Amino acid sequence: MLIEPTMKNLWAGASSAATPEGQKGAGSTSFVDELQSKIGEVNSLQNQANASMQQSAAGDVNGIPETMIKLEKAQMGLLLVTKVRDNALQAYQQVMQMQF
Repeated sequence: MLIEPTMKNLWAGASSAATPEGQKGAGSTSFVDELQSKIGEVNSLQNQANASMQQSAAGDVNGIPETMIKLEKAQMGLLLVTKVRDNALQAYQQVMQMQF
């Protein structure tokens, strides 16, 4: 499963998010930048796992343990990104339910 096609709309909305002026520092990065970076890393892990599976299917017998390790890394990365997304959505919903 590739992440990039499913996350395309996230970038459009996230790029308009502003960082408060007091929070900007010389070496600081925004949450959106970090999220984009990590999603890119997970997408790379998914692509590596897919390539490794194709090599194993083509007859690379010695690569089966390495393929399984790459698949597990990709799965753990996807689970982590999904958990972060779920927690961000839950926080957003809680903020929207607040009465001012």
